[in-house]
Amino acid sequence: MMSFVSLLLVGIMFPAIQAKQFRKCELSQVLKDMDGFGGIALPEWICTVFHTSGYDTQTIVSNNGSTEYGLFQINNKFWCRDNQILQSRNICDISCDKFLDDDLTDDMICAKKILDKEGIDCC
Repeated sequence: MMSFVSLLLVGIMFPAIQAKQFRKCELSQVLKDMDGFGGIALPEWICTVFHTSGYDTQTIVSNNGSTEYGLFQINNKFWCRDNQILQSRNICDISCDKFLDDDLTDDMICAKKILDKEGIDCC
């Protein structure tokens, strides 16, 4: 009983990351401010997100020695920092795990930086 109480207290003190599996129409509403950014229409953003993460904020993919995080699959080698690549360039100045929650504000800011610097492959 005592270990259950301890576990319950730990669960309350350290809530799980609030991840989200978006639906297409719901995601369209959240990403509406991305429409037209860099000449990319909202349907192209939605298509790109579907093909990179399946609309799931907790998507993590290992790719040639680096890892990509979240809806936009933002890479830890250049754009964010994690414990895997300690010398990341971290251009977006953010921890990679921030791309795994349901708040897409920081994801969109970083995606715009990536588009400004590198462009994006759309559908």
